[in-house]
Amino acid sequence: MTRGGPAAPADRPVGEIVDRMEQAAQGPKVSVRALIESFGQRSFLPALMVPALLVVSPLSGIPLFSSICGLTIAFISGQMLVSRDHLWLPDFIMDRSFRGDRARQALKKLRRVTNWLDRNARARLRVLTALPMRKVLQGACLLCGAAMPFLELVPFSSSILGGAVLSFATGLLVRDGLFAVLGAAVVAAAVLVPMLVLGAI
Repeated sequence: MTRGGPAAPADRPVGEIVDRMEQAAQGPKVSVRALIESFGQRSFLPALMVPALLVVSPLSGIPLFSSICGLTIAFISGQMLVSRDHLWLPDFIMDRSFRGDRARQALKKLRRVTNWLDRNARARLRVLTALPMRKVLQGACLLCGAAMPFLELVPFSSSILGGAVLSFATGLLVRDGLFAVLGAAVVAAAVLVPMLVLGAI
């Protein structure tokens, strides 16, 4: 498997990622380690999509969960940015666990999202996902992830950033530049939401 390459069939790459996550979440407890390692040490893009999917799911309501997902996104995208061959995450992230039944319910609710992504994502505007733009998108994912711990108390902001990372990662996975543009638009929305919330206080 090539670095950052898809670990999924071409016709439903995002849905296959959720399939693997569900397989890894069959026990009473599921850890970040189990979810990430189900893709192998070289599958950076699928691994990046794991925390992005989780943070847009109902699991984002768990205290500090968004922060863990954000740090995971930052670590993975940072290693993609410097072209590491093997993925590494610190133990304090990998050993984080949560209830398996809650994870499975959250993943089921993501099916509508992943089905939409698989139906609409396809190779187009490839220049926006090729070098040097690929590094720009990886850097954007890094910034989104790093910002999530600081937005823990701002409603919906981490989920919006997770949606941006999901869009960027989907674009990189299937070489769809339109999803890179969509991700940029979502980031703009994530900046506006805290401003509106703070302005209303």
